[in-house]
Amino acid sequence: MNKNKIQELKDTSFRVREHIIRMSTDGGCFIGASLSCADLIVYLYKNFLNVNKENLNDPERDYLFLSKGHDVPALYGTFAEIGFIEKDRLKNHLKTNDFLYWHPNVNIPGIEFHSGSLGHLLGVSIGVAIDCKLRKHKNKVVVILGDGELNEGSIWEAALVASAKKLDNLIAVVDRNKFQANIDTENLIPLEPISDKFKSFGWNVKSCDGHNFADMEKVFSEILPETGKPCVVIAKTVRGKGLPSIEARADRWFVNFTNEEVEMLLKELHGTEKAKLTSDTIVAR
Repeated sequence: MNKNKIQELKDTSFRVREHIIRMSTDGGCFIGASLSCADLIVYLYKNFLNVNKENLNDPERDYLFLSKGHDVPALYGTFAEIGFIEKDRLKNHLKTNDFLYWHPNVNIPGIEFHSGSLGHLLGVSIGVAIDCKLRKHKNKVVVILGDGELNEGSIWEAALVASAKKLDNLIAVVDRNKFQANIDTENLIPLEPISDKFKSFGWNVKSCDGHNFADMEKVFSEILPETGKPCVVIAKTVRGKGLPSIEARADRWFVNFTNEEVEMLLKELHGTEKAKLTSDTIVAR
């Protein structure tokens, strides 16, 4: 990946983060987890998936399912940047005149399936992957999982089925920000070793830095079709990435900031107010 492409992806992710921050008021959103997966979603849509606003109804397009549905501000923001929805529509977040709320809704162009209850969409994506196989299509089916979501038993039931059905067109991406809601995953129900667990279930396993586009490109370009195994990418991320005042903080799970706090966070993102932003200044609501 050349420097110009990397810069393009960085610029898009920066704008997506701006959108996420603006959606963290007037009802709020799950800002920390949305910021942790923003780079992943931007990379997948702009550099990996064969899906765009022109082929949304093409059965041979690629599919992305956001199983950790509470991160949908990152998805909305990306959709606005790639033309699936108008940017001004993001102002309707949580308004009664639109479908832009806390979880994905299929009435939004590009949303493949409702999500919100964790642990469901790996199974749904398996059904789609099987259908693509039966039709002899070459679609890629990608599902983004939260690391805390791996505590759902349905994830491991689905992982067994995906392996048994040799679904090498299925790619799971785990947003490994090390938080489940408002607690560190390893202090709740330890998840490690995640890689070994997926390997024991018959999956190909890879890992990457979920904020480094060159690293993502290297790893995703190595995912080969027709291996007979589904693949999982463990993406190491930081909750709240881009806002040092809230990065890796358990209490920045769901937030509802004031308009003034949103403006301060936007300034922090732009690098002009970092010294003024402290845990005492920005308060989760």
